[in-house]
Amino acid sequence: MAIKPSTTSAKFKRRTVLAGLGATIAMPGIIRAQGASVVRIGVPTKTYYPTIIAETAIRQKLFEKEGIKAELTIYRSGAEGFEALAAGAADIVMNSSMSVAGGLKRGVNARCVANAANGYYGWQLVVKADSPITKPADLAGKKVGITSAGSGTDILALWTVAAHKIQFTRVPLGGGGLVPNLLTGNIDATVLYSPLTFKVVDEKVARTIINYGDAVPAHSTGSWIATDKVIKEKPEVVQKAVNALFGGVGFLVDDKNRDAAVKLVAEIDEIPDKIAAFELDGNIKHISRTGEFKLEWMERALENARLIGMKELAEANEIFTDKFKPVPTKA
Repeated sequence: MAIKPSTTSAKFKRRTVLAGLGATIAMPGIIRAQGASVVRIGVPTKTYYPTIIAETAIRQKLFEKEGIKAELTIYRSGAEGFEALAAGAADIVMNSSMSVAGGLKRGVNARCVANAANGYYGWQLVVKADSPITKPADLAGKKVGITSAGSGTDILALWTVAAHKIQFTRVPLGGGGLVPNLLTGNIDATVLYSPLTFKVVDEKVARTIINYGDAVPAHSTGSWIATDKVIKEKPEVVQKAVNALFGGVGFLVDDKNRDAAVKLVAEIDEIPDKIAAFELDGNIKHISRTGEFKLEWMERALENARLIGMKELAEANEIFTDKFKPVPTKA
């Protein structure tokens, strides 16, 4: 299937290339041959922490400091980005770690090269502010919104069913339909992700029942992923890209850069500074700063994969490599 990034994706990609060319002229002190390697990076959606990390690394010229050029494409979903990786249209993408386990059994030879996060930080189960529901048990027999089957919201809804031994109806509404349907009473609760969670709670139109960042045991929820072909043929590029991406993380979480980080998050996610600060503190500051993998984290990721019906999964020790330990690039 052909991969067609969104219009937003194309704009980001074009801007990234131009920024790289401009920096080559403006910063002759850093060695950049005209034939410098290009790394094509894919992220799942615009308002998601991987986009903030990649954009930060680009704007802080961290890829250039590593001697490579970055092209960023924003896809419409993690699945589309993973398809791009499989088709050779991207070199590194951020997606769920479990996708690698499924892909390996279907001929997509890819590995997690750096762990991105160990929890669903900023993801919450919320109800309307005036809802009589006060605890997960109250959701028995109710309707709970998710974006789509097999999505992160679906995983967390099914985790709630299993962890709290209750049954409710999962209603797929797409990302844009979750909050409107909650507020109109078409659903009783919804699994919501940041920064939307911070926005609706701050506006006091919704109330948190479960904070999944605290409730779900630590496991690899997402990773930076590359194919075996890219790992074999361009290991130096993969290492340099990982260094730059984790340099982006380092810049964002450094307290001395707080004001700049908040403004970056606000601009990229198109949200007010106040909500951007919540996103920085409640999500980004909790993601991995080292890229470290642990087998137990990958095993739990596969347990969640089975919750949503994924079958024929590769073993946990097959889906990641420790070959690329990030050495974060300094801004």
